[in-house]
Amino acid sequence: MGKLALHWKILIAMALGVIWSLISGAYGLNGFTSDWIDPFGTIFINILKFIAIPLVLFSIVTGVSGLGDPSQLGRMGAKTLGLYLITTVFSVSMGLVIVNVFVPGANSNKDTKITHRLEYEVWAHDNNIEVKDGRNVMATVGEKELAEIRVKLNSDMDTEAYQKMSQKNTQKNANKSQGPLQPLVDMVPSNLVQALGNGKLMLQVIFFALFFGVAIIMMPKDKTASVRGFFDDMNEVFVKMVHIVMNFAPFFVFCLMAGVLAKSADTLSELMDIFIQLGFYALIVFGGLMAMLFGFYPLLLKVFGVKIGYREFFRGMSAAQFLAFSTSSSAATLPVTIECVNENLKVPEKVSDFVLPIGATVNMDGTSLYQAVAVIFLAQYHDVDLSMMQQLGIVATATLASIGAAAVPSAGLIMLMIVLDSIGLNPLWVAIVFPVDRILDMCRTVINVTSDATVSAIIAKSEKLMD
Repeated sequence: MGKLALHWKILIAMALGVIWSLISGAYGLNGFTSDWIDPFGTIFINILKFIAIPLVLFSIVTGVSGLGDPSQLGRMGAKTLGLYLITTVFSVSMGLVIVNVFVPGANSNKDTKITHRLEYEVWAHDNNIEVKDGRNVMATVGEKELAEIRVKLNSDMDTEAYQKMSQKNTQKNANKSQGPLQPLVDMVPSNLVQALGNGKLMLQVIFFALFFGVAIIMMPKDKTASVRGFFDDMNEVFVKMVHIVMNFAPFFVFCLMAGVLAKSADTLSELMDIFIQLGFYALIVFGGLMAMLFGFYPLLLKVFGVKIGYREFFRGMSAAQFLAFSTSSSAATLPVTIECVNENLKVPEKVSDFVLPIGATVNMDGTSLYQAVAVIFLAQYHDVDLSMMQQLGIVATATLASIGAAAVPSAGLIMLMIVLDSIGLNPLWVAIVFPVDRILDMCRTVINVTSDATVSAIIAKSEKLMD
């Protein structure tokens, strides 16, 4: 095992974690797994998270101060945000195309189809939302059946998903009352210590790091030599911490996989249901993500003239991709992503330290594609026809929602509720796709990390900092 590359060790650990979850479910050991194995997976993610925030701070300051030319910073920043926007819009559009072509939510059973449609119409009626396609199944049923459906809908309001959605709506309404520029205001920290202590305020940390780095390069080098040295040395310390943690990554990944699956099901039969339930929908999302991974990003590298071989690219990024799959967190994977991009893809640190932390916060291609497919799937499932304008609205909303999504596990599920709500669909429908969300979350995080690496290589090439 000692001679195996890290990504193979992680892959083997993931497989062993799945095997253990099957044994655990078959012999009633899920309680033991949750109590004695899963905590080590949580410890692993916590370690990576507490490394991620200071690493973002020190790496961005180091990267920006190393540029030396403020004009280069502005140029690189514009290219970075432009490329991230292009990849995000493409991923949403691709998701809409494949879900409309394959129609995974279509239900051939007429009675089931009518029931799902009726649930939607009752919810829309009670929430004063116009049903635009002209059909009215609700008018054909009696009061008793409508009352039963309302009881079911009201019981859904007690779920944890609804409570999270209510909190999001409260925050969203507060932001609306404060004006359209509130998101811009929220990017600027009023308290740096508070921003550093809250992973959800990563944009504020990035803003401070960029501002601090710009101030450094606008001052004479002889006056900032000690400050530059401090940030360079601190950056190296946190990178070394990553190396230490990654030596134990296979063990932690095994615990993480076993714990996640054990908490998802109490018995072997329930675990198997998770693997087969919503198979077509999951297959569509997975197919779209794999097309992005193995087709779009290598093609994008070729279009921009980056001379990295197909195998070389995936071999170089494999450790970060496998870790992204196991943790479902772009932020937690960020330290390893930086290491892979620097050492394997040969992207200079001044580029990777600037581009990758921003990407881990604002670039969520996998999440964007998933949201597009999930929204249309749920509409198809409830026999709701979305107009072209509504689907274009999904492109805009999903793009903005993915930018605002926290780089942590299952953040996309909350953002999906916001996208559903924005086009007049029931946000609690996320419960339908929830059983397969975790495995898809793991897959889409791989896409997010790969996209970040692709953009960093393209930026380095465009700045003539990479052969």
